[in-house]
Amino acid sequence: MKHFLLLIFLFFAFKANGQNQLYDSVLAKKLGADNNGMKGYILVLLKTGPNNTTNKLFIDSCFAGHMQNMGVMVKAGKLVVAGPLGKNDKTYRGIFILNLTNIAEAEKLLQTDPAIHSGLLAAALSEYLPFAEKLSKN
Repeated sequence: MKHFLLLIFLFFAFKANGQNQLYDSVLAKKLGADNNGMKGYILVLLKTGPNNTTNKLFIDSCFAGHMQNMGVMVKAGKLVVAGPLGKNDKTYRGIFILNLTNIAEAEKLLQTDPAIHSGLLAAALSEYLPFAEKLSKN
């Protein structure tokens, strides 16, 4: 019985330590993980922009640049996911998930996209991130 109690005590003593024994600080830093193993991203909703030109050459050029720019962002490790959205009544066209946590940096990066810069697309950035600390109880 004493051995059993000792084992239980040791189990809880190690558990009480609270730190994951498999924790790899180098890997966590490389991947940008916080103390809970979470990583922040920025969700961008791409909407139809204010530019309603009908100039097909201009539109084609901007969207060719848009596709090329996505490749550049992927190679730079800044774009994690991109894709179109189905038809909807909200003028939503697509999404980006950016490997960033700073809204200002995201806004600057998005201005490198010819379709956004020209106003053919508008980028709606999440307003949640600046307030995350005020919204979490833990």
